[in-house]
Amino acid sequence: MPIIASAKKRVRTARKATVRNSKTKRSLKGALKVFDKSPSGKSISDAQSQIDRAAKKGVIHKNKAARLKSQAAKKAKAAGVKSTKSIKKAAPAKKATAKKSTAKKK
Repeated sequence: MPIIASAKKRVRTARKATVRNSKTKRSLKGALKVFDKSPSGKSISDAQSQIDRAAKKGVIHKNKAARLKSQAAKKAKAAGVKSTKSIKKAAPAKKATAKKSTAKKK
């Protein structure tokens, strides 16, 4: 056990981070297992979301996150599933605005 106050604080901080990281890892693994078991639009978007969250928090490396997302997309494509994120809604048409008429000098 450390004696110095800053080292004690570092131990407490590391313990909290370990718990937080393990929760993130567990949710990531769970989402990937659900997707592997039954690929669907909802499961792939959830898996990709968990991958992004883990990469953002620094639990996994960004290149690993990119690799996992690529593999998941490949599996989804083979299963004939489209991600709900990749389906874009049509943008509403913009209304034509009337131009202001300017007074012309005679």
